[in-house]
This record gives sequence, C-alpha cells and structure tokens, in this order.
Amino acid sequence: MKERIFMTGGRARTAPPRSYAVDPEEWPDARIAGEPAAAVVQTIARRLAAALRERPELSLRALAAQSNVGRQTIGDLLAGATWPDVLTVCRLERALGLALWPGSNATECAHD
Repeated sequence: MKERIFMTGGRARTAPPRSYAVDPEEWPDARIAGEPAAAVVQTIARRLAAALRERPELSLRALAAQSNVGRQTIGDLLAGATWPDVLTVCRLERALGLALWPGSNATECAHD
C-alpha cells in the first residue's frame, strides 16, 4: 500500500491568506482568525509594503526586475491573494536588503 503524502497546510492553501482576516478589506492590517500561516504572510506583506513606502523610487516593476520575481506575484503578495513560496520571499529579501519573513536574515539568502 502506497503512503499518501500531504503538504503542510493541506486545505488551508485553497483559500488566499487574506480570507483569514476578520475584515479582509483591512489587509494587511486586519486581525487574522484561525490560520497562523496567514499571519506570517500578513507580516511579510506588511513589511514589503513598508519597504516600498520608504523607497518611493522603487516601483513594483523595478523590484520585480531586481528580485527576479514577477510584478504580478509581488502585487498578489501585497494584496494577500497568494501564498508566497520560500524562494520568492528570499529573492525579495535579497533585493531589498531586509528581512520580510519573521525571524529571517536577508543576508543569508545567498543562493537560488
């Protein structure tokens, strides 16, 4: 009998992280209910949005080019519409030179 393997998060990944906000219209500042992983994505989105506000010269298009992450992917992450993968977060951290993932060290994302 073949063992079934399930990804961490299971069915939780069928809904976007924003859907776990008590008030999705307040994303990324809304309170998250019931899904700890959505709170992590919310922190990443919050930190990314703050970095972009602090650098008005850095557009989504420019960040996409610097990070090798698609502009739409960055926009979806900011909107809470998608679950980012580790490589995406690492590339964004390296391009920005700051940690987005709670507890990460942006300088350690050295390889793709």
